[in-house]
Amino acid sequence: QLHLAEPGGGWLHPGGPLGPPCAPSGPTARYYALAWFRQFGQAPGREREFVALIGGSDGLSLYADSVKGRCAISRDMAKSTVYLQLNNLKPEDTATYYCAALSRIRTSPTARDADYWGQGTQVTVSS
Repeated sequence: QLHLAEPGGGWLHPGGPLGPPCAPSGPTARYYALAWFRQFGQAPGREREFVALIGGSDGLSLYADSVKGRCAISRDMAKSTVYLQLNNLKPEDTATYYCAALSRIRTSPTARDADYWGQGTQVTVSS
């Protein structure tokens, strides 16, 4: 069993960074790739959108095209914490951001690949 804690979120300004940490806990946490997904609005049936992923000790990282060039994901194995840095925030980045743990990595991860989810943190970008 894996528990994902993701404090942070809130109101942010365009251009500013978004950096909620994700802290997985559990004896098998190190064996999972960790990723961030986001969900826009409350539209039923709308799948959570992949943002970024980082592997375990191999350091593999993947990014969605929508955030490439302004996003960086990093992992502190000693603290078991994953950090997402999303710069040049835009109002369209407003969403609920979810941390997820994946046991398998695909080139284009989807929400269906996640084995565990955090509770989500609402981020609103507004001037």
